[in-house]
Amino acid sequence: MPSAVSQPLMRKENYTMIKRSHREINGQPLHIETGRIAKQASGSVVVTYGETVVLVTAVSTDEVRQGIDFLPLTVEYQEMSYAGGRIPGNFFRRDMGRPGETETLTSRLIDRPLRPLFPDNYHFETQVIASVLSTDRENDADVLAMVGASAALEVSDIPFQGPIAGVRVGRLEGTLIANPTRTQLLESDINMIVAGNRSGVVMVEGGGQFVSESEMIDAIFFAHESLQPLLDMQEEIKNEVGKSKRSVPEPPKDEVLKQKVIESVTPLLRETATPKRRG
Repeated sequence: MPSAVSQPLMRKENYTMIKRSHREINGQPLHIETGRIAKQASGSVVVTYGETVVLVTAVSTDEVRQGIDFLPLTVEYQEMSYAGGRIPGNFFRRDMGRPGETETLTSRLIDRPLRPLFPDNYHFETQVIASVLSTDRENDADVLAMVGASAALEVSDIPFQGPIAGVRVGRLEGTLIANPTRTQLLESDINMIVAGNRSGVVMVEGGGQFVSESEMIDAIFFAHESLQPLLDMQEEIKNEVGKSKRSVPEPPKDEVLKQKVIESVTPLLRETATPKRRG
């Protein structure tokens, strides 16, 4: 049975509620904490697994972006040199410029399960930024950033139909493992990231070495079961310190266009639906 600790702390100087929760995954505690840093963001959490630490913030404007019909969501994943204990000495070698390939792919990995869970008419500029604060070079930060992105949105006032969570699945000597270390992945014949919610799987990315279809399906079901405790953690934190969600304006309806479509399409549908008599 997974162990669980959930305890709110109150800082006297500013009366900010700090909420923590943790579960044990693959023999290591995974912590989610909110309320300690990045308090000006709409929502922020710090996810810790082993000695890998990721800060995720979610921010959304209060004004609708006019003239668009899509969700203006930006997801950014940042890996800085200092997270691994290296401080570049040369100014031009520091972490500047466009993100690297790993950062770009991880940003897309986080974006895909999040984007469909926003309201259809939500046209507010929204940013989700995951910054790796520390890495132990054994526990990857990408799935932690995905969990943190969902948790940050959950505790914020941003309308979000979550939570979602993600885990990496490996297999050693026929045994499936959730969130394997990099050392374990060297001997694993499966390396797959699965994101999901309570009802099902929303994203799968990865592969295997000569693994049958049925074995991959078993790995996906194993991943979905393994991420359920991560959903519990997010719901605990949301119930304790989550903000009320903002209302989303109803999309404008063009009644004139609607009536014209009904008048032009209805006769055609009736004609198609009415069986013709054979002479």
